[in-house]
Amino acid sequence: MTRLGVAVNPTSGRGRGAAHGAAVERALTAAGADVVHLVGSDALDLTARVAAALPDLDALVVVGGDGMVHLGANAVAGTTTPLGIVAAGTGNDTAIGLGLPVHAPDDAARVVLDALDAGAYRDIDAARVTGGGNGGGADDVRWFAGVLGLGFDAVVNERANRMRWPKGRRRYDVAIALELPVFRPREYTLRLDGTDHDTRAMLVAVANGRSYGGGMNVCPDALFDDGLLDVLVVEPVSRLEFVRIFPKVFSGTHVTHPKVRIERAARVEIAAAGIVGYGDGERMQPLPVTVECVRSALRLLAPAPPG
Repeated sequence: MTRLGVAVNPTSGRGRGAAHGAAVERALTAAGADVVHLVGSDALDLTARVAAALPDLDALVVVGGDGMVHLGANAVAGTTTPLGIVAAGTGNDTAIGLGLPVHAPDDAARVVLDALDAGAYRDIDAARVTGGGNGGGADDVRWFAGVLGLGFDAVVNERANRMRWPKGRRRYDVAIALELPVFRPREYTLRLDGTDHDTRAMLVAVANGRSYGGGMNVCPDALFDDGLLDVLVVEPVSRLEFVRIFPKVFSGTHVTHPKVRIERAARVEIAAAGIVGYGDGERMQPLPVTVECVRSALRLLAPAPPG
């Protein structure tokens, strides 16, 4: 009997995660799987519970948004344990980029079961992050599946995480409004595959997938399986011009602006003062860090891409 761990964030999507998790567990159990229900008091507790259960699991299924994909990727990246994704969050950028069902738990369960029945998986790249300005070294390893924000976006996330009010998405809107008047371009030491690209920038992002933040197509041509990371750099512009550029990220047309460029590399070394990276929307290491694209590091319970 296949033993599946189902890790659930019950608060994802304003409580949608709990209902989706229950529906998926019913579908998997009805199909004959031995389901291990995994939930924690918070993200750290759930991470520990997943790590403890993992040696006895044939696969891990995460239910929630991009934060749960992040948790799953950090649990199984670099191993042969496959990961199933049941998208139940507010953004779901990774699931959308992979063409997986969103807010459809029965369909997501069918994708997982079909992959298990066929023994056919989809292997994608994952980004391995090492180092960290907190003194972390080579052993301080984290992974992300989608996008690592390292500029204005990361600074806004830091401010939002310190705020107690308002709740939900409004917190980030308020954080943007507070941060924008005081934000200054940072000096970045940037090395791509051994070549220096030092720069001043408003925003830097390292992307394995094309979008983050609920549909912001920050690197619209990024691919999950090309062995490369897309590196977005927005050079210094006026605040007014930055406000004009920023909304275009949802359509991906920001890349046509003369102050926006995208480079590609398999290995990115990056440093800047006062920046903490956010991968898949989750707080990671402070800079400096090294980001490496690891080919086929993440095995998914998902169909192969079309074509």
